[in-house]
Amino acid sequence: MPAQENPSGPRIVAGIDGSESSAGALRWAIRQAALTGATVDAVIAWHYPDLATSGMAVGAIEPAYGFFRENAEKIAADAVSSTLNPASDVPVHARVFQGHAAQVLLDASASASLLVVGSRGHGGFAEALLGSVSQHCVQHASCPVVVVRGPDPA
Repeated sequence: MPAQENPSGPRIVAGIDGSESSAGALRWAIRQAALTGATVDAVIAWHYPDLATSGMAVGAIEPAYGFFRENAEKIAADAVSSTLNPASDVPVHARVFQGHAAQVLLDASASASLLVVGSRGHGGFAEALLGSVSQHCVQHASCPVVVVRGPDPA
């Protein structure tokens, strides 16, 4: 999991996935880090879709591995560059891990001060419910969790 690059200060983990909801969570985490002197790890998880490996020859898996990882790296880099103000002194590090999102976020935040995630609502009653990843994090994280809902409350 991510190395703590600010051992003398707090670390905030923000879950990102390329959605507007996760961009709002990252913006919130960066603002909180500016207030608390924390660093931010912007964490994205990737994994093979179940259909991607069913029936694939062993030689075909390696290119797929690269495709999924590279896509996650691009999403992470884009999220950080489009969210972080160049004048900001908050250290933000894009972190990419293979695995299911909820478990990757729980592992990444094990030694963090705070975990920040977005929540994708679907309108109506469904919007009142947490998404499965954010709900799992709220229930199982070893640190406080902030769920950023709706438009970014700048």
